[in-house]
Amino acid sequence: MSTLEYQSGFANEFASEALPGALPAGQNSPQRCPYGLYAEQLSGTAFTAPRASNRRSWLYRIRPAAVHGAFSLIETGAFHNRFAEQAAPPDQLRWNPQEIPVKPRDFIDGLFTMAGNGGPAAQTGVAIHLYAANADMDGRYFYNADGEMLIVPQQGRLRIATELGVLEVEPQEIALIPRGIRWRRNALAGFGADRCQRTGQCA
Repeated sequence: MSTLEYQSGFANEFASEALPGALPAGQNSPQRCPYGLYAEQLSGTAFTAPRASNRRSWLYRIRPAAVHGAFSLIETGAFHNRFAEQAAPPDQLRWNPQEIPVKPRDFIDGLFTMAGNGGPAAQTGVAIHLYAANADMDGRYFYNADGEMLIVPQQGRLRIATELGVLEVEPQEIALIPRGIRWRRNALAGFGADRCQRTGQCA
């Protein structure tokens, strides 16, 4: 893997461009963007927040974000957010780590939902998913419209390409991907979880 340079600091203001002059000068959304790009704002703050408190990203895309095919459910159904379909038992629960796949399996096919509460309709809640993947997301991208993704690898390094840049994450590091950002995992074989168990082990 090549060495990446990161822009560090939470709540800071950053700017980057793939081609010289791709960012419009002195304005965020001109009538015509350089290189024929489309200007789109991704807001991370409620519209009622004062402008000075607004956290947002301006993205300049080759094609608008609305240009995509029809969405469809994942066939396996192992990754979901339907937490109200059955009552949680009062017993103490533990689970074994996912087996490392033998056949090629990318991040999306390797997701498995373990627990959660709330849901998209309530606009609140949290979900815990495990993943076991050993293949790149070839031509596939992940988009979470419900919440941020906190990815904690246990075994294997990840290379995550997002609309805001590329991340290299290895065990004892985490990756936080904001809601509404398209991304894909295109790295070496990895095996991990989105949350750590109470024992201190990430499985």
